[in-house]
Amino acid sequence: MIISTIGSHSALQILHGAKKEGFKTTVITDKKRENFYKNFYFIDFILSYEDLDDAVIKINSLKDDAILIPHGSLVEYLGKERVSKIETKIFGNKNIFEWEANQKKKMELLKKAGIKTPEIFESIEDIDRLVIIKLNGAKGGKGYFLAKNKEEAKEGITKLIQSKIIQDEDEIIIQEYVIGVPMYFQFFYSYILNRVEIFGIDIRYETNIDGIRRLPQQYISEREIKPTFVVVGNIPAVARESLLPVALDYANSFVNTTKQLIPPGMIGPFCLESIVTDDMDIVVFEFSGRIVAGTNLYINGSPYSWLYWDEPMSMGRRIAREIKMANEEDKLNLVTT
Repeated sequence: MIISTIGSHSALQILHGAKKEGFKTTVITDKKRENFYKNFYFIDFILSYEDLDDAVIKINSLKDDAILIPHGSLVEYLGKERVSKIETKIFGNKNIFEWEANQKKKMELLKKAGIKTPEIFESIEDIDRLVIIKLNGAKGGKGYFLAKNKEEAKEGITKLIQSKIIQDEDEIIIQEYVIGVPMYFQFFYSYILNRVEIFGIDIRYETNIDGIRRLPQQYISEREIKPTFVVVGNIPAVARESLLPVALDYANSFVNTTKQLIPPGMIGPFCLESIVTDDMDIVVFEFSGRIVAGTNLYINGSPYSWLYWDEPMSMGRRIAREIKMANEEDKLNLVTT
């Protein structure tokens, strides 16, 4: 059996973890990155593609021998139509991708799970506080902007339409901007062990909002800098232990709700992207239904993965371990779609 993935996002971690668990590995990559992936001993085969349609052809060439591990680049760049043409088995529940790609469906799922979320404004006219306006898809914060009133919101949305980043207002969501510390709680749901594991926590480093923090206030006002939220990296975090029971309760509720709404439900890695307020509330503003790039911090294991496995366990390796256990128990159909 071969573990394969698209060459981007968290591919190195995924393939390194697969090799640690004894699998053959394949990366499907843009020709421009082919030489980069040749640097790593744990990648057995490299399939390069000319364009995204060719990427699907390359993925499907492995359908009899491989399992494809999805990540953010698969969700965002291949798109719903191309993903629907993939014939190779995908680890996890590919039906969740459609929910993840739509901000309104994301929030609907979180609310049905009983998870605390920011207020959503259905209309620009309803804005009465600081909001963040977001785009659909796994864009890493690209195009997001803040608005303190409806006038600023209208201006920002008009610019997005004029720049052809979006076509209309249906492609955005208006969300209350919650003040606090961002914490991205990473989890793994195991069908084989029937448990949710807290895996790690990261904080995302974003430009230019994090760069602005380094400037004295006088320079910010003089230049009229508008904050943006494009993710460029990740920082490790460890939460106060008193926060962990709430985070785990949220994760279990999320898993149970996906079983009801998107059968067979959540499989493998996911992330509840949250703000922790000064009242120690965890407010979840998004989720990712697959491995997140913040797990790249923990290729040798996180403080939490050690507590479950007592050995170095990256998320990439945890995925491979689940596949290995499923294969040994003849239950691959439970962890792939």
